[in-house]
Amino acid sequence: MALCGWKRLLLLGRLSTFAKAWRSRRGGPSLRWKRCCHWSTSKSLDPEVRAFLEENTEVTSSGNLTPEIRLRLLTPRCRFWREKPDLWPYGDPFWAIYWPGGQALSRYILDNPRVVKGRSVLDLGSGCGATAIAAVMSGASQVLANDIDPIAGMAMILNCELNHLNPFPITIKNIINSEAGNWDLIVLGDMFYDEQLADGLHHWLRKCIRIQQTEVLIGDPGRHQFLSHSIHSQLHKVIEYSLPEYTRQENNGLTSSIVWSYQPSNSLESC
Repeated sequence: MALCGWKRLLLLGRLSTFAKAWRSRRGGPSLRWKRCCHWSTSKSLDPEVRAFLEENTEVTSSGNLTPEIRLRLLTPRCRFWREKPDLWPYGDPFWAIYWPGGQALSRYILDNPRVVKGRSVLDLGSGCGATAIAAVMSGASQVLANDIDPIAGMAMILNCELNHLNPFPITIKNIINSEAGNWDLIVLGDMFYDEQLADGLHHWLRKCIRIQQTEVLIGDPGRHQFLSHSIHSQLHKVIEYSLPEYTRQENNGLTSSIVWSYQPSNSLESC
């Protein structure tokens, strides 16, 4: 599969820019959308943006690890797969790709509902919202999705509708380095693509574990930035999934994705 248009830029050219936004304490980029810190499930959606997303994404449940979940994604049949990126009016659509780390987390939760059943779950860097959706499907008592892109928030609500779920609360701000929330479980996939961002995540997740005894699960297909970071020595492999051929082609031939449990040895020490 040839990589062109948005797909090439998302994979190869713009992750560093997105990482800078995550590192910023102010949160997400300026878009044609009024910035907000929290959406309630009753918040109305902008009809113009909804129509644009529905026209320029494809509803799919194939080619990934979770055929139970329907998602609006950017696929080769979409106009912007090969269109000039500057014509997309809402910022880089990282949320429109179902990344392999998120796929592994979602598959694991669907297959092991006890992991989330009756528990409060924070989906950090939620993107398309698949892992948060999996948590709701598997009986989580409370789910909060977090992403710094307001358009990702809208996409998550559309994806909840596709799966006949009431939308979960969504927070649109950078919560890394904030006070540790009282969550039973934090899940995050495909977030370790930048060293400084990884450092911030390492520190904040360790604080959450120390203060709130939060459990942390990380999904990653084995990117160099993840495997080479010091956090990797404090992870325990939970399960490894072989990726479907379509996802392999989308991700430069990565063949598997792993769910890791983050168990820092110094979690009881001061961070």
